[in-house]
Amino acid sequence: MKPFPTENFMLHSDTARALYTQTAKDAPIYDYHCHLSPKEIYEDRRFHSITEVWLGGDHYKWRLMRACGVPERLVTGDGSDQEKFMAWASVMPKLIGSPLYHWSHLELYKYFGIDSPLTPATAGLIYDHCGAMLATSGFSARGLIERSNVAALCTTDDPADDLRYHKLIADERFSTEVLPAWRPDAVLSIEKDTFPRYIETLRTSDGGEAGDIASLTALLSRRMDHFTASGCVLSDHGMADIPFRPVTEAEANAAYQKALAGTPLSSDEIEGYKTYLLRFLGKEYARRGWAMQLHLGVTRNRNSRAFAALGPDTGFDGIGGPVSIDKLYSFLDSLDAESALPKTVLYSLNPGDNAALDVLCPAFPQEGVNSKVQHGAAWWFNDNARGMREQLQSYAEQGVLGNFIGMLTDSRSFLSYARHDYFRRILCDFIGEMVERGEYPEDREAITAIVEGVCWKNAKEYFGF
Repeated sequence: MKPFPTENFMLHSDTARALYTQTAKDAPIYDYHCHLSPKEIYEDRRFHSITEVWLGGDHYKWRLMRACGVPERLVTGDGSDQEKFMAWASVMPKLIGSPLYHWSHLELYKYFGIDSPLTPATAGLIYDHCGAMLATSGFSARGLIERSNVAALCTTDDPADDLRYHKLIADERFSTEVLPAWRPDAVLSIEKDTFPRYIETLRTSDGGEAGDIASLTALLSRRMDHFTASGCVLSDHGMADIPFRPVTEAEANAAYQKALAGTPLSSDEIEGYKTYLLRFLGKEYARRGWAMQLHLGVTRNRNSRAFAALGPDTGFDGIGGPVSIDKLYSFLDSLDAESALPKTVLYSLNPGDNAALDVLCPAFPQEGVNSKVQHGAAWWFNDNARGMREQLQSYAEQGVLGNFIGMLTDSRSFLSYARHDYFRRILCDFIGEMVERGEYPEDREAITAIVEGVCWKNAKEYFGF
């Protein structure tokens, strides 16, 4: 049996192989959006099995296991680690063409030196081999981050978070910058039954008042000061679509008061509140020099039975409809008109939005800034080989690919840095293909600069790490 993967995996030309081995392979990683636990990083968590570090919390894998009829006890239930690993191994041979097949084997190859396919026949040996390696030094949470050459990473943190673990990590001078990223989804989710309870949690974290919209925004500004003190340089928002229905402070406050009282809101009141608050936040980000990420086009928790049993982020979200591009233009323009538009990274889970986003981005330039508004990396259901190539192609055709800030993990797993390697192979292959087709000069200095920029330099400069 031939080794899989090989060093030249997904690299189909001499130019691609040279770019990857000489420039991309060992470049540092700036992971500006992930869901790693700062507590686990601070405590330098050790993992007792490959299942614990690989399958725990990974809804990507859970979805496909369920699709193959694997019982829930072997997905998120009380099955043993070895049973769960064997269940995943039983699924693997069916995953031809899946990014999960590629990621899984790159992770086994990159961290554990395994270059044979994971199958039911090889699973036992691989499980034992990985377990033995995880017991050695260098395979803890921090060890895996350092092994991956991560220069900086940004976690995803609620405004109410005290950020104590970020402060403790900073005090220990860990070699990787571990920074918080502001994720205020809960304070924007005025339509949810949990909203009044969350506002009380937020108020308690600050010790101030949040009885009206003015005191709420003042509280949020203080919480952003708290995040800035811990090194925060960017925010992140996840929503189905962009709101845009401008309202006055009095109208936003009336909706806020109704929500605190548990009174149902109209769709106009919900959108008006969200627009008011999102515009306030955008201005605050610009004032502080933070970047703003907008993750759009997702539909959440669409299996009600599974949501009731397992909760959110367990594999039952999906691709929503296309983003309201007119509203997105209007929202960004409303900030730009006041010279208050922050650096902005746009993601849509709907791949049909690629061209519209790439055309939109250059409409909001700033002198001295390379691509102030960016189309973010192929996200979630799109971070597969085709999705990445389509995003790169659209970015190149409608924007400036050399300014692209590149890949992120968007993951809870310490092994997911292999996704950067996957992206880098695809990037080098994409550029190498154009060069070898005669669509770009064989200028090694120029293409090396593009690859370096997209792999890490652009993100470092854009976010100011």
